[in-house]
Amino acid sequence: MKLLIISILVLMVLIIGCSNDKETINQEINNEKISNGKNDKTISSSIVNEVVLMKLSSPDFKHNAMMPSELTCDGDGTSPELSIEDIPKNAKSLVLVNDDPDAPVGTWDHWIVFNIPPTTTRIIKGEEPIGIGGKNSWGRTGYGGPCPPLGVHRYLFKLYALDTMLSLKEKASKKEIESAMQGHIIAKTELIGLYKRQ
Repeated sequence: MKLLIISILVLMVLIIGCSNDKETINQEINNEKISNGKNDKTISSSIVNEVVLMKLSSPDFKHNAMMPSELTCDGDGTSPELSIEDIPKNAKSLVLVNDDPDAPVGTWDHWIVFNIPPTTTRIIKGEEPIGIGGKNSWGRTGYGGPCPPLGVHRYLFKLYALDTMLSLKEKASKKEIESAMQGHIIAKTELIGLYKRQ
């Protein structure tokens, strides 16, 4: 009788062990599928959110190089030509901000334009892009060329791609525009020009 009970117990242990081994094997197979990205929506969806490296350049000057005097108060104060590449496909508008962080009175805003069409790949030299002009530090819209009082100043041309249009009026301040852009920036790029008066 005792021998029969022991035999039954051993048989039950073997059955349970085989069942656990099968579950373990199945789990390992599933884990392998997940690690390979198969049948796993979380992993595959993370690949969709790729970083887009938008580019801003100018044929008038190189990045971190001196700007020609024709673009400044020592010349005609002509706005530079700008080329835009790799704009995100889901962009609804672009924002251009040109300012001087080295001005003695604090950052000086030279050029602000928002709601620029996302299809814009070139801003023609001496012309305003299609869009709405924000208020620069002179209290007007449009481009104002560099005119540093002393030393070399940096002139930052910042371009933002947004997933929305901004509900702001002409002559909106940079502060108002930056506040409205919060949570809507999907790409940003920057071109820096330098200038020192002779």
